Amino acid sequence: MYKRILIPVDGSSTSDRAVAEAINLAKDQQAELRFVHVVEEARVYWYGEGYIDIASLQASMREAGKTVLRKAEALAQQAGVAYQTALLDADSERAARVIVEEAERWPADVIVMGTHGRRGFDHMLFGSVAEGVVRIAPVPVLLIRAVA
Repeated sequence: MYKRILIPVDGSSTSDRAVAEAINLAKDQQAELRFVHVVEEARVYWYGEGYIDIASLQASMREAGKTVLRKAEALAQQAGVAYQTALLDADSERAARVIVEEAERWPADVIVMGTHGRRGFDHMLFGSVAEGVVRIAPVPVLLIRAVA
């Protein structure tokens, strides 16, 4: 039985599908949800004379994360399930590691998250947060696939 469900959210349609599935699971299990959004460092490689305001970029990323969390909150509220949210800073860690550490700290019984199902070059280029979570998570991970 799952009583504590951790859901990493990123605002993508796949993430939205994972939120819907987690809400259904929470209703069935009378479980509590914890939506998390990981803010990764802005990695900017700039060669030249230009100026990029990294602090402003980071603030913008945090605001975007808060917006993603508010959307998930609204859906949980409509469904009448208990929930919490957390905006997490990666601090140069990989997002997968931050998610798993939060699952251990909270502690979650299961992680529900979307996966884009990338293959080949796209997978090599973009990697997979979901794959990283599955590899190191101490709890079950329910992956929700993107709609093709």
